[in-house]
Formats: sequence, structure tokens, C-alpha cells
Amino acid sequence: MTTSRKTALVVGVLFILTFITSIAGELSYGSALSDPHYITSAGADTGVLVGAFFEMFLIITNIGCAVVLFPLLKRQNEALALGYVTARLVECTFILVGILSVLAVVTLRQHAASADPGSLLVVGKSLIAIKAWTLLLGPGFVDGIGTGLILGWLMYRSGLVSRRMALFGVVGGPLLAASGIVVLLGVIPQQSALQGIATIPEVIWEGFLGLWLTFKGFNAVAVGAGETTDVRQVVVMAAVDA
Repeated sequence: MTTSRKTALVVGVLFILTFITSIAGELSYGSALSDPHYITSAGADTGVLVGAFFEMFLIITNIGCAVVLFPLLKRQNEALALGYVTARLVECTFILVGILSVLAVVTLRQHAASADPGSLLVVGKSLIAIKAWTLLLGPGFVDGIGTGLILGWLMYRSGLVSRRMALFGVVGGPLLAASGIVVLLGVIPQQSALQGIATIPEVIWEGFLGLWLTFKGFNAVAVGAGETTDVRQVVVMAAVDA
């Protein structure tokens, strides 16, 4: 197995894991995100803790995708490649804030006996609202710019994967980001049908990328072209120094 194939396999598996961990995390949170009275209830906290674990693993897989891809992407455009890594870090920061807000709900619920139920209810709603905003601004906006537009464009330009599918990222990323903006401005409600439709191209792009890299790998011709370019650059630099 060549180095490029190993890289593709690692990135592909990491992308697939981002899907698994993000979905599993949201499902595990359960009523903690939907029931405003969860903080004053006697419900179990295991699901919330498991959800937080899955989202922590989501952060690891997100950053892993960017770090492993960076050496290949910088051959096309180092500034954009660095921008993709930065976007992933910003997205993960939002996710981390969301995790902390949900864990804070758990902590307050465990000490509900010594607190005013009305005050707890207000604080609980506030913390869950923070979680909702982090979902919108991180995976719902920054991801569209980073994994959608930037990564999609770099993959399209390099030909490392199918250019036709890379267009789903180039188009879907801005759509996802735009849907986040209109929700932020109050034009449409969060998790509306229109926002869901705008998310579809980005989901297709990221799902395709994970499966393609896992089972097929990078386009060997594109990888070879990138390596050849690097070699030429080294030769030119050596000649100039001489």
C-alpha cells in the first residue's frame, strides 16, 4: 500500500467517523436538548454523558481530517489549505462550547434539590439555547466554508477525487453557510425544511468523500502531478541558492 493510499484510507475513515459520532452524539443527548424541564427532572444523565463523549470524539476526527490532508492540499494552495485547517479548528471550538453547555445542565440537575426550580429552568433553557447556536455557527456555517467551499475547491482544482462530486462541496458549502446566515438573521427558523434542503449537497459531498477515499483513494495521476510539482520547486530553489 502506497503512502498516498494510506493517507486516503485514514482520511476516508475519519470522515465516516465524523458522520457516526455527530449523529450518535445528538441521539444520545435525547430529551436533554428537547425537554426544557430536564434540568429539574429525575432523568438519568448517562445518555448526555455518552453524547458528550461522542462529540469529543467528533472533535478529534474533524481535526484529524484537516491535519492529515494538509500536506497534500498545500501543494495546490498553501493559504487555502491552512484556511481549511483553521476552519476545522473554529468549528470544533463551537462544538466544544456546545458540549460544555450540555454538561453544565447535567451538573445543575444533579444539584437541583438545593436550588430554586424556576431559576434552574431559566438557566437550563439558556444553556440549551447556547448549544443550538453552536450547532448553527459551527457545523451549520463554518463547516460550509471550510469542508464545503475550501476543501471542495481544492479537491476540484487538484483532481484528487472526482471533480463532478467536488462541485457538490463548492456549491453545497456556500448553500450551507448561507442557510446559517438567514437563520441567524431571523429570516427562517432553525431546523426548518428550507435549511434542511440547503444542507443536502454538503451532506452528499462529505459522505461521498469519506466513501471514495476509504474504498478507492486519491486519483493517482493527480497525486503524481502534485509530487512532480514539489520536486521541480525543490530543484528550482536549489539552483537559485547555488
